[in-house]
Parts: sequence; C-alpha cells; structure tokens
Amino acid sequence: MTTCELLAPAGTLDKLKIAVTYGADAVYFGGQDFCLRAKAGNLSERELEEAIAYTRARGVKSYVTVNIFAKNQDIDKLTNYLKFLGKLGPDALIVSDPGVIALAQRITPHIPLHLSTQANTLNYEAVRFWQTVGMKRVNLARELGIKEIATIRRHCPEMELEVFVHGAICIAYSGRCMLSLYLTGREANRGNCAHPCRYKYAVQEEKRPGEFFPVEEDDRGLYIFNSRDLCLLRRIPELMDVGVNSLKIEGRMKGILYLATVVRVYRAALDAASSGKNWEDTVEGLFEQLCEISSRGYTENFFDGPPTKKDMIYQGYKAPQSYIPVGIILKGGQRPVIRANHVIEPGDDLEYMARDLRDRNFTVVTITDASTGRPLEKTIGGETVQIETSPAINFEEYALIRRKNPQRAD
Repeated sequence: MTTCELLAPAGTLDKLKIAVTYGADAVYFGGQDFCLRAKAGNLSERELEEAIAYTRARGVKSYVTVNIFAKNQDIDKLTNYLKFLGKLGPDALIVSDPGVIALAQRITPHIPLHLSTQANTLNYEAVRFWQTVGMKRVNLARELGIKEIATIRRHCPEMELEVFVHGAICIAYSGRCMLSLYLTGREANRGNCAHPCRYKYAVQEEKRPGEFFPVEEDDRGLYIFNSRDLCLLRRIPELMDVGVNSLKIEGRMKGILYLATVVRVYRAALDAASSGKNWEDTVEGLFEQLCEISSRGYTENFFDGPPTKKDMIYQGYKAPQSYIPVGIILKGGQRPVIRANHVIEPGDDLEYMARDLRDRNFTVVTITDASTGRPLEKTIGGETVQIETSPAINFEEYALIRRKNPQRAD
C-alpha cells in the first residue's frame, strides 16, 4: 500500500496556515497572476515568500500553480514571474500549457513540474508522453475510474500520480469549459470562471416534439448543469492499493470551515487506512462530519464507471452548514489571540475545532482588544482580540473556533 500525500488548497495565506494546522502534507496556491483561480484571493509576492518559508519550516511541501493557458501577451510577465519563483524555490510548479512548461524548464530547471488536471490526462500513453518531457507528477483527469487508474500505474510505475478526492466538479471535461466565456466574457481557462454551471436555467425545446428533458425545480430554478461534489473518502484504501501518490482536495475559493473540516477528516482517514484498524467504523464517522459542511451532496463520480444523471446532478442550492466559523486563532495557548469573523460576546457558548477531532466546548468569559488590553463588550468581526475561556483550553495556532448554525436543524 502506497503512502499517500494529503494535498490541500490554500487560496490565502491564512488558509495555507489553517491547512497546515489540520494536517496537510502539502499545499497548493497561486500568485496574483497565471493561476486558474483568479478570484481566490491568492498571494502577493511577499506572501508567496512567507508561505514557502512557513511550509518549509514545518516539513510541509509547497506547490505553486502556474496553470493558465497563456497567450502571447503573457510571456514577458510570465518570464519575470518564473524568475521570481526560481529564487523562492517551492517544491513544485503546477503547469498545463506546453509553452509554460518550456519556459519553466529553461528558467527554473531546479523546480519539479507537476501536470495540472487541465491537461486532461486519461491514459498511460499520455502519462508516458508527459514523463518524456520532464513531468515529475501527473494529476489524472477526474473522469477516470479506479480500474483505469490501476492500469496507468501498471504501465507507468515511476510516475507520481495525483488524484482529486474531494470538492467541486466542473460539468465540463476536467475544467475545460467555454460556457463562462460565452455567457459572461469571463474566461475559465485563464482563471476567471463565472461558474455558469451553478446558474438557474429555464429549458425550452421547440424542434424535438415528443422528446422531453426531465427536470425538477425548486423556488430558485432549474439545475441542469449543477454537479454534486466529489467525495472519495470511502475509497481511500483502494486508491492507496493501486499506488496513487497524492490525494488532492479542491477548494482554493472555499471558506475556512470547509478547509479545516475536509483537511482534518481526510487526514484522519489516511491515518486510519494506513493503520488498517477499524476502517469501516472510522470512515462512516468521518463521512458524517463532511455532511456538516455546506455541499451540493456527494458523488463518487467515475470511480466505479460512468455515473448516472441521478448520481451527478444536484437539484437545488447548497444546504447551510451545521456550524459558523467565528474566529481564527492567531496565537495559541490558554488565553488565545483570535481574529474574529463574527460577533462574539462574553457568555457565548462556542467550540474549539481541534485537529485530533476531539472538539472542546467552552464559554467566553472575557474579551479584550489584543493591542490595547481594553475590555470589549463584543466583537463585530475583523478585530484581533484575546479571550479568556471556561474551561481553559490549550488552543493551537491557526485552528478555528465555531458555533452551531441556528439556520440548520440537527
């Protein structure tokens, strides 16, 4: 059984640190340009430097996304950006465009290259090709099943294989969608997708009498492109058995509660699968935690073969999550300093979201301004404050504090 890396998304520097706290072995993130999540926040040059230093100091790998399909006008700026990354020395660059690959090999030959899912790698001959041009790792297309992945591994024993195991799925072929550009002018293949597959649509067919497209609707409309979210939590042992090297979580644009929950759940699942103890009981308990965060329902996609429409299409809008993240712990200890995301008042009953899954309930006793020590009656959101709790808990840096969401019934 292969030892798998857990690879987590980091849309911002805070999210990177949260992913590390909750157990990621590696994180992937982009700069302000040349990555496929232009709306994720992304990292400035200073933040890229800090991110790589932060992960390196903690034994976590850092992969920088440079996976747009570049145009001629991008080349000069891209050349300078690659020179900058060459000095920082991340553990890999994630690439897809052959031109970008050629530039990276000339400018940063010391940095390994990982092939993005945008390359739509579906077969072992394609993997062999990418191996001949210098790829160290290939992220396989989401449209592959476990038998196809196993076949690729048999034919390509030396290539590192990476597989998405959790997160949003594009209705197009591994993300190569033109619908956003057509409808809104925002080009998905340059990192600016408007996510039109999540829009509501009205369907009218005038040229095929007697042929009906069955749809269901709610008060928000019709969801004919709205795919369920990928979840291969239960299939981790099989992925490890066939020799997958890295399990990748989607979500650079997702919130901090999604990130913390998914990373710690898959961390626990990987550890349980590696030990081989009580897997069935463990994984079902972990799956229940994934059902507490907002999702479009879950699918195992093509894992066992082509999915049916029922398996793939989610009819409706995302359900509210069971918890609300109210703060990020910036400095740990028994009187933690936190950045408040929501209103917090003395007397509030909250929960510390621990990496080890043993969450702790506590009551806020006092709140003070972290810089002045001035007592506060409440936080509004965005302030940096220090709190005293009962009972006292040894809080970990860049873990989360959350509260029950009153909008979601248990």
